[in-house]
Amino acid sequence: MKIANVTRLICAAVAFLGTASLASAADWSRFCGPNLDLTSPETGLMKAWPAGGPKELWSVSVGKGFGGVAIKDGEVYILDREATKADILRCLDLKTGREQWRFRYPAAGKVSFPGSRSHPTVDDRHVFIVSPFGELRCISRSTRKPRWTRNILKEFGGKRPNWAYTQAPALYENLVVVAPASERAGMVAYTQDTGKLVWKSKPFGGKIGYSSPMLARIGGVDQFLTSTTSQIVGVDAKSGSVLWQSNDWDCRIPIATPTHVGDGLVFMSGGYDAGTVMLRVRKSGSRFVAKTLWKTTESNCQIHQPIRIGDYLYLNGNDKAKKHGFQCLGLDGSIKWQTGTDPGFDWGGLLYADGMIYTVDGNTGDLVMIKPDPRAYREVARANLLSGKQQWGTIAITDGKILLRDQTHLKCVDVRGR
Repeated sequence: MKIANVTRLICAAVAFLGTASLASAADWSRFCGPNLDLTSPETGLMKAWPAGGPKELWSVSVGKGFGGVAIKDGEVYILDREATKADILRCLDLKTGREQWRFRYPAAGKVSFPGSRSHPTVDDRHVFIVSPFGELRCISRSTRKPRWTRNILKEFGGKRPNWAYTQAPALYENLVVVAPASERAGMVAYTQDTGKLVWKSKPFGGKIGYSSPMLARIGGVDQFLTSTTSQIVGVDAKSGSVLWQSNDWDCRIPIATPTHVGDGLVFMSGGYDAGTVMLRVRKSGSRFVAKTLWKTTESNCQIHQPIRIGDYLYLNGNDKAKKHGFQCLGLDGSIKWQTGTDPGFDWGGLLYADGMIYTVDGNTGDLVMIKPDPRAYREVARANLLSGKQQWGTIAITDGKILLRDQTHLKCVDVRGR
């Protein structure tokens, strides 16, 4: 074999290995992660932690808030807030936590529970953010300046939610999607490059909550799921047509997002005694039909979505009044186990990677590693990383690093195996 050919083969092998290495570290560039289900393809993570817990790589001061991060190409994006005055999109280096740049814009006004709200959504060229007051912005990652702005409250009316807009923009092909949930439009889609309105759905009924549009493929059709105080809805991602609705669930303050847990099963849960419902959504001829399979008030997943692992759902089942703790549910609604108040978990975020569930115990500030098992709660490790109250933000993972926040700091810890 000629030397040139050998050289080419070696280069190709190196390139392949480099690509394989990069592929194992999926970006967490949008709400609920790369698969939109709080799961990550990360592997090679620690199965036990040292006595002091996973190593803290960095800690960065942030303002009060609840919005989590988006991670893309080694960059961490978080929407921060300068109380009553402005919103600040911050871009941090994943390795060091150093701020690379920021974009600040006026957003005057007070909100109940001060601080940031929504998650940025990031693609190769853009960052999309929703302000507490209903402005959807597209920021260029290259120029770090806004490309366009739309105000869904002014365009489509309605009433700003009491705790302000919290939606994470959703992406589909060349579209960015948000849900005004007003009397003029339930959901709307704009072109990502120009902000031109492409479609708007008919109104849904009910009042706006805090759910983000969530992309799912059901019956061979791409659709966005969302909810209002009295409706769970599926909207055609291409046209904006309302495909199906269910009014068999009511929640005066819906926060969690409807979740397609596979096989046409749509899970919806909420606090304030709303409980949980499981729908079966099927295509029948040219239309979709949503049928209620079961309901329970023994699970009240107030803020975060569940994770499906095998034939079971793992979730934080607490609401303001009922403290079910961390739970494991069968797909039929049967409760396999729950922790109650010991440990209680409050409303901490969660994700699943490399065979383990990671969640925040909001009562203690601990990051907890749990081995999923429908037979019993199996806590593997915990480490105290956060402080204060209202540790309700989502968590994210990429490149063996978990990012989590409280009301004063965003932290990055290393959970890679050695």
